[in-house]
Amino acid sequence: MPAIQLTIPRPAPVQRFRQPKKNIPQTTVQRTHILHTVRRYVKEHNPVPPMPAEELKQHADKVVEMLGCDAIYRDYVGVLINNEMWRESLASVPFERRLLLLPKCLRVESKCPAPFDEFGLLCKQCGLCSIQDLQNEAERLGYAVLVAEGSAVVMSLIQTGKIEAIVGVSCLSVLERSFPYMEAAAIPGVAVPLLQDDCIDTTVDLDWVWDYIHLTSDDKTRRLDLTTLRDEVDSWFATESLAKIMGPAEGQTEQIGREWLARAGKRWRPFLTVSAFQALCETPAAALPEDVRKIAVAVECFHKASLIHDDIEDNDAERYGEKTLHEEHGVPIALNVGDLLIGEGYRLIGACRASAEQKAEMLLVASQGQRQLCRGQGAELCWTRNPEPMTTIQVLDIFRQKTAPAFEVALRLGAIYAGIDQHEEVADVLGEYSEALGIAYQIRDDLSDLGASGETNDIQGMRPSLLLAVAFERAQAEKKALLESLWRRSPQAGANAEQIEALYTELKADERVRTLLETYKEEAIRSLRDVENANLKGLLRRVIGKIFNDTEIKGWCKEFEQKNGVNRVIAVESAG
Repeated sequence: MPAIQLTIPRPAPVQRFRQPKKNIPQTTVQRTHILHTVRRYVKEHNPVPPMPAEELKQHADKVVEMLGCDAIYRDYVGVLINNEMWRESLASVPFERRLLLLPKCLRVESKCPAPFDEFGLLCKQCGLCSIQDLQNEAERLGYAVLVAEGSAVVMSLIQTGKIEAIVGVSCLSVLERSFPYMEAAAIPGVAVPLLQDDCIDTTVDLDWVWDYIHLTSDDKTRRLDLTTLRDEVDSWFATESLAKIMGPAEGQTEQIGREWLARAGKRWRPFLTVSAFQALCETPAAALPEDVRKIAVAVECFHKASLIHDDIEDNDAERYGEKTLHEEHGVPIALNVGDLLIGEGYRLIGACRASAEQKAEMLLVASQGQRQLCRGQGAELCWTRNPEPMTTIQVLDIFRQKTAPAFEVALRLGAIYAGIDQHEEVADVLGEYSEALGIAYQIRDDLSDLGASGETNDIQGMRPSLLLAVAFERAQAEKKALLESLWRRSPQAGANAEQIEALYTELKADERVRTLLETYKEEAIRSLRDVENANLKGLLRRVIGKIFNDTEIKGWCKEFEQKNGVNRVIAVESAG
C-alpha cells in the first residue's frame, strides 16, 4: 500500500435516518422533484407575493394536481411556492439585513450541552448537529441568527427595521401559524420544512438550507437550470453530435471507441467542466462555445478509457447492464480502444482555439490527473496480489486517488478555458473541493451496491469496500473472521452477499458509511467558504445537490410525467 496521505475532515453532524411524517414526501428525490415542478409553475404563472394563505392554497392545489401526488402534500407544496415567489427578492437583500431562524429541535436533545436564554439556544459548538455549521456560516456572511421557536421575538426584530428578509427552518405546523405574521410584514421570507414534526431530534434538507443562506444577486448563475444544462451535455454524446465535435470516425477502432463513448453514463465529469466554465466566464448565461464541447468530450474520453481498463483489470463482465468492452470484443481490442480514447482526449484539448498558455496548462493538468488515477488503481491492484484487511483510512485513500483526480481535471479544464487568471485564483479550492466530492461520490457508489438491486456487487467481486472496512473494524470473534476471509479473497463456505449485507446492518456499518458520506459532502461545501467569486461558489454548491440527488430509478409521479410528456427519467435517492 502507498503511504497514507488522507486526513479525514471534521465529522459531519450526527445523521438521524428517521422516516418523515406522512405530510412530508418520503425521499430526497420526491422532495426535489416537487421543488423543480414548483419552480416551473412559478416561472410560468408568476404569482406575486405577499399572498393570502387561501390564495396560496389554491396555487398549491394546482401543483398537486399537476404532480398527481397525494393531497396531504398540499401544505408542503404551498411552502415551496411561497419560497419561490420570494426567492429573487431574498437574493437582492444584503446578508447583513437578513435573519436566519433555526429550531432548537435540530439538536441532539439527549447530548446537547447548550443552555437557553430569553432569545433561544446558546450553541456550544460541539458538532453533534447541523446548528453549529449553519450558524457559523450565516454569521460569517453577516446574518443575525436565532435558534428559537415562536413568532414574538421574530416580529420584534422585524419591527426594529433592521431585518429585511428571513430564512427559516421549522416544521409545517409552526410555519402555518407563522404565515399570517410573515404576510403582514410583507418582507421576503423563505422556509425549509423539517422532515419530522415531533419536536425532538429532527432533520432537514441541508442542501436547501445552504442554498437559501447563500442566495445572492451577485451570483449570476443562480437562475441556471442545472437539469437543462446536464441534458444539453448528455446530448453531446449522441452519435451524430460526437461526429460534429470530434470529426468523422476513421476505421473500426474509432467506431468502437465512439460507440463506447455514446453508451450509458452519468456524464458528471463533462458536466463539471461546463459548470466551472460557466461560473468563471464573463457572461454565464451566454451560449456555450464550441470549444467547451471539445474539452468536455475530452474529459469523458479520459473517464471512459479508465473504465475500459478497470473492467479488464477487475475481470468484470458487465457495465451499464451490458457486456463490458473486453467481453464484447476481447482484451486486446478493448485495451487498444482505451488507449485510443486517452489519445483522443489530448487531441481534442490540443485542437481547441485556446491560447498556447491555456492549452499547455490544460494538458499538464490532464496528465497529472491521469498519473494520480493510475496510482490509485495501482494501489488496489497491488493489494490483490496479497489481499489483507484494509482500514477505513486506507480505503478512503484509494477513493481519493482513484475518483477525485477525474473530478479535479474536469473542473480545472473548464476553469482554465474560462481564463488563466481565473483558474490561478481558484485552483487550490478546486483541488480541495474535488477531493471531498470524489470521496463522497465513491462512498455513495459503495452504498448503491447494497441490496438485490445494487448496481454492482463488491462482495462477490471481492473488491475493497468502505462498508467492509467499517464492518471489519467493528466486528469480533467469528464475525471478524468471516469478514477477514472476504478481505483475503477466500470467503468461508456458506457466506453469501445477503448474509454479509445483513452483517453490515447488524454492525451499523451502513449507518457509519452514510455519516461519512455526509461528512465529505459537508467538507466539499466548506471548501468553498472563502471563495470570493459568487458565481463559482453558488454553482458548485448547487452541483453537490444535483449530483447526490439525481440517480436513476423508476416510479414516482408517473401520472404527472405522462400528462406533461416529460421524457426525463425521474431521479431518485440511492444512498438512503
